[in-house]
Amino acid sequence: MRTDDNRNTVRRAFEAWQSGTVPITELFAEDMTWHIEGSSLAAGDYANKEDFVDRVLKPFGARFVNGERFRPTQIRMVIADEDTVVVVWDGAGVANHDVTYTNSYAWILRLSNGLVVDGTAFFDGAAFDDLWRGVLPA
Repeated sequence: MRTDDNRNTVRRAFEAWQSGTVPITELFAEDMTWHIEGSSLAAGDYANKEDFVDRVLKPFGARFVNGERFRPTQIRMVIADEDTVVVVWDGAGVANHDVTYTNSYAWILRLSNGLVVDGTAFFDGAAFDDLWRGVLPA
């Protein structure tokens, strides 16, 4: 795919996630790899989509079941260079027990055939860890 195609694919996926029409996981290839940079409780490597969803996204989402779902609130930029797309975005939600969670993210995504095959995430690990430790999954 061309650079513009990849950028538009990712932008549309984020906009759909933001509006609540399509989960961001629809952008992930089954055999993708994912890396969370830093020292947060979720930092490390994930072997594929299922591993990432089961170990991070499902437990994260379960912390918002009784509140307001977490989603992107602002997509600051989507830049692309051939098969790599960088998305800088802010997200927010109201977690269980009325705990508000906000964080800013930078995702570096490598695409193949319109799907993410390799991803790296940067975010405020302290804010994430406060949520992970302080809010029980529903």
